[in-house]
Amino acid sequence: MRIQSIRSRRILVMIAGMGLLTAAIGAAPVAAQDDKAGEPVVVCELAYYTGEFQSYGPSLTNDVRFPIEEVINLDPPLGRTWELISEDIGDSFEGQAAKTCIEQHGAEILVSIAHQYRTYRDYMMETWAENDGPLGPSVHGGAIPGNLGGKAAEPIFRAQGLDQGLGVYGALYANDIGAKNVVIFATEVEGFQQAADTQQAAAEVLGINVLERIDAPAQQSSYRTEAQKIADLNPDAVLIQAGSVESATLIKEAAEAGLSLNWIGETGWSEAEFIGSLGADPIPTQKSIGFATFAPNTSSPAFAFFQPLWDGQTNCADGVAACPPYDATNQYATSTYDLLVQTALAVEAGGSYKASDWAPAMNAVGEAPGEVCYTYADCLALIREGKDIDYEGITGPGDYTDGGVNAVSPAFIPFNADGTIGEPVALDPAKALELLDQVKTEAACEPADPPNECSW
Repeated sequence: MRIQSIRSRRILVMIAGMGLLTAAIGAAPVAAQDDKAGEPVVVCELAYYTGEFQSYGPSLTNDVRFPIEEVINLDPPLGRTWELISEDIGDSFEGQAAKTCIEQHGAEILVSIAHQYRTYRDYMMETWAENDGPLGPSVHGGAIPGNLGGKAAEPIFRAQGLDQGLGVYGALYANDIGAKNVVIFATEVEGFQQAADTQQAAAEVLGINVLERIDAPAQQSSYRTEAQKIADLNPDAVLIQAGSVESATLIKEAAEAGLSLNWIGETGWSEAEFIGSLGADPIPTQKSIGFATFAPNTSSPAFAFFQPLWDGQTNCADGVAACPPYDATNQYATSTYDLLVQTALAVEAGGSYKASDWAPAMNAVGEAPGEVCYTYADCLALIREGKDIDYEGITGPGDYTDGGVNAVSPAFIPFNADGTIGEPVALDPAKALELLDQVKTEAACEPADPPNECSW
């Protein structure tokens, strides 16, 4: 399988300016394509090769590559192999990259519609209405309100729940450790801002005093001013919604100033970049450092199949420093794997790459009733025997809400003193869901069901 990484050049983007983005939003979709039996399926990833999250890019691409190359293409759904192409979205060109995936590469699967979706949703609505595709499995779609997606007219299915849920989990863990006074620190990125908003609201519901909400620009070389402000406030814990480098910088500078606090971060801290930037030295000087997230089920037969395959991979994507790039329990690796495996199973069960077949099949293959199965090959065989299945993955059941938001198991994961990942601390899922229902944002849509116009 060929992996083609297309990294948009900044200079070309500057020349094109906002005109290209406007075109991406307003241009008419390409016409529906003829039957492609026997041709490869283009899987186009909206990737992070430049901008704030560029350090994650190669490993996130490898997370997509792994299930395609190591699992799905051994016996692809409907007999068509998958071909991965990665389009760089930078900090603000997701809409342009999505248009390139669809109109230039003919993508039938568009992976990881995410934070900038509002800027090109109208284009996607037109594309889905005219072409009945592409399919929209998303690893990073948690910033999209939970009432959008999950339907044939808007076929977005998310791998990691809502970003706002991660904010709730952080507040819930702070409450569990008895924190009475907290500071919330967030960089000015939409997903982080949404998570911080929900975190603040959840903290208030829990009776936690938010001493101050500190919003700061992303990608600063220093956060000493913010560290000093935190020192002056003297909180029990700091809840952070920021990228790995910014988070590590803040913690190091706070430690240098003599602070010893509980630091509660977000899922991105699971990437190697966080510990690579922080180093292990500050960890034992602090009360705790860890991140609110969801935890894989390491006792599942799904994990028993996944782990040796992941640990034994030798064909990592370009730019990945080590192969495998991180532990098999990593949230991005496991959630991407489950999402793409379920996507492939739904294609086989639905009988096509049309969104109108795939979206209902995504629900059908992951929900009871059906024969429980844990691996792609076993589930695929059952589907081909004409049986209903219930896929149970590494990260939980394959259940999705009406808005395409999956069920996950909330947890807090600490770092050990040597910088390694510690054992997950399970959080109460019922309490987390109850909190999220009280504070989450929903889009205002007219009409309620897509195709429609929505604001949030």
